[in-house]
Amino acid sequence: MNIISMILRPVAGNLTDRISKYRLTFFGGSICFIGTLGYVFAPNSQLLLLFRFINGIGFVFCTVCMATWIAFLVPRDHVGEAMGYYGLLNASSMALAPALAINLYQVIGYRPMLGVSAAAVLLMVILIQFVGNPAQPKYRPQENKGRHHFKIIQKDTLAVASIMSLLSIPYFATQADIVMYVAQRHLNVAVGMYFFIYAVVLFAIRIALKNFFDTVRFGVWFAICAVASVVYIVFLAIMNSDWQMAVAAGCMALGYGIMFSICQSTSLMLAPMAEQGLANSTFYLGLDIGMSLGPIIGGLIDNYLPLTWFYPVMLVILPIVLVIYLFNRQKLNGAVEHH
Repeated sequence: MNIISMILRPVAGNLTDRISKYRLTFFGGSICFIGTLGYVFAPNSQLLLLFRFINGIGFVFCTVCMATWIAFLVPRDHVGEAMGYYGLLNASSMALAPALAINLYQVIGYRPMLGVSAAAVLLMVILIQFVGNPAQPKYRPQENKGRHHFKIIQKDTLAVASIMSLLSIPYFATQADIVMYVAQRHLNVAVGMYFFIYAVVLFAIRIALKNFFDTVRFGVWFAICAVASVVYIVFLAIMNSDWQMAVAAGCMALGYGIMFSICQSTSLMLAPMAEQGLANSTFYLGLDIGMSLGPIIGGLIDNYLPLTWFYPVMLVILPIVLVIYLFNRQKLNGAVEHH
């Protein structure tokens, strides 16, 4: 699914800038529904893989197009707040859905649980019918000849996507391996609560700071989130109690969860209106790379180094992120003025 995402992100971004956001979201949601429903009836692993690819195609179009659509629906000077709410719901679903799926699987079984997932996708397709503004592109190819040729990335958002990609590595390594990490180190912590605490803290922070996402410069958020990232990685490295795990989860919400929304809104503010979809696809491409590298790097650390080095090695990423920010700080800090 990640491979499909990385290949199709530029396609989704270019189409989002040319086609009604409603039509593209409807297409992506319908493909997601077909893929998810296919899981329910797939009789073998080969067909399951096929439906995984189909689901991946729909997921790419939905994520790129819906984020761009939301930014289209709000005034330009409230894009940061809108992305904060979008990111909040996105992060909450990513944190709560696995726990809900596991509990449903234990109660009703594998295929009925996947049927519930398909119903959720169908509900999304139904709900978008009630959005009054279909978000037609503001710029049409015939009016802007030469500006709508196919592009792989939106160059103004490349620094933001790189920062997001690197910050995603420890997050997704944790998401993939924290249960293994706790088990192999014989830590007496309630690891199942980690991402629940993350979601609760993220919800509280985003609600409390919603009015600042559009007015505070990128550098201020970057400094706060960088410190919080150091703290959560250090606490995951040394944790041996529930309170240390809770501190790590809370700081991850501040260090990664908030930066997710800041980076996404900044990418939209830096890009011209004619390339908002491409800006979102570039942002998500960075996220896809981090999502793929996180578990891979985590696995390599587990195979070749003592497990106690799992998180200290992750700290190496932060100086690289700092260098990227310093080289692009003027552009990034100026994004808040592009309303």
